[in-house]
Amino acid sequence: MSFAAGFLSELVGREVTYAEGAREVAVGRVCDFLVNAPQQPFPPIDGIVIKTGGKNDLYAPFTTVIEISEHGPVRLGTKPELAPFAHEDSLYLIADLFDRQIVDTNGRKVVRINDLEVANVNGTLRVVAADVGLAGLLRRLGLRSFARRFLPKVNENIPRALIAWDAVAPIHDVNPDRVRLKIEKSRLAKMHPSDLAEIISDLSAGDQTRVIQSLDDETAADAFEHLDIETQQTILEDLGTERAADIVEEMDADDAADLLHELDEERRQELLAEMEPETAGELRELATYDPDTAAGLMTKDYLWIYPHRTAEATMEKLREMSPQTDFIYYLFVTDQERRLLGVLSLRQLILAPPQSTIESIMETDVVTVHPRQTADDVARTIARYDLLTVPVVDDNGIMVGIITVDDAIDAIFPERTRKRLPRFTARHHRAAPDIHVIS
Repeated sequence: MSFAAGFLSELVGREVTYAEGAREVAVGRVCDFLVNAPQQPFPPIDGIVIKTGGKNDLYAPFTTVIEISEHGPVRLGTKPELAPFAHEDSLYLIADLFDRQIVDTNGRKVVRINDLEVANVNGTLRVVAADVGLAGLLRRLGLRSFARRFLPKVNENIPRALIAWDAVAPIHDVNPDRVRLKIEKSRLAKMHPSDLAEIISDLSAGDQTRVIQSLDDETAADAFEHLDIETQQTILEDLGTERAADIVEEMDADDAADLLHELDEERRQELLAEMEPETAGELRELATYDPDTAAGLMTKDYLWIYPHRTAEATMEKLREMSPQTDFIYYLFVTDQERRLLGVLSLRQLILAPPQSTIESIMETDVVTVHPRQTADDVARTIARYDLLTVPVVDDNGIMVGIITVDDAIDAIFPERTRKRLPRFTARHHRAAPDIHVIS
């Protein structure tokens, strides 16, 4: 096979012949290529689909190909057969991928396939890259050679845009009746949530839902938190109620409450009915708050302790509990009615003499905000006092939640910008009221 490397658009339309004794018999023209293992980094082409003048296409396993020359016909060693039924994971490269959207997992963006580059590797033709640039489109339209000949300076400036196939993730079931691309095992799930959300935002509504459906609940929730409200609502409408509720449950409590606040009453109640009762109760309460107030920004995922404990006993209890909360930079000191008495940082606790009481090492001059204060007020308070978090305290001095610096930043940025900002915590707070008590 003299064809060393090139593009599929250069092979489509080529005449196909097979040897019958001493003569070459023409049977049709190349119209597609079958790949049975597209999940491989650089998958081999398993066969060629041939368009005939008749009703049915023919198929030639690649093992029967004798020659693919630079410009001549594709020569087969045996007569081609009727095109087989492709199995579930197979892919027709032209029909299923040309002009389809894919995710460039290295560039973290959505692109469209204009052509596919293939290479001869030890006698096997393998897919090595997707051409997503103007050059690929011009080649498809038969205009690249025209540009080379008559517009050489323009041709030189046409950028090549090739993405290695192992950095490509197809984003949906390109033919749901026949092909199921298992994208839950792709690199999409390993992306940073903000990158994944940006990709999702660039997709059509149907593809947005398909990507979310392919992810586990936690990954989907992480990405969801970085999407704007309109996109979140669109995806939720397409998801089944049970799956939608599972994702919302995994979201940061204040983000989940903001989303529920924007839904119509019927849809909100449908989702809450699918959740754990404790989580549903928490979100019902948070969803009643104005999202532009402290109450609307706060989460109830924090650690609070009683003042009588020693530093050593508190550390032992912390290790024993291995709390699920991600925000353990501060421990809040309250009485049994949850009235806020003081605060101490984890650093203060670690450096304190083991037998000192929490009461003796805590800070009592605590900066707080009221549930009805505006989000702008909260952001200014956190900035003014250089805080990582601020407790929310009601008229009776009862601590009702905390607001982290990332949620405060959210309040002062436009929605599309703030959804792409990095989150402060390593893993966002869960929607459940995850208050941890060290008594």
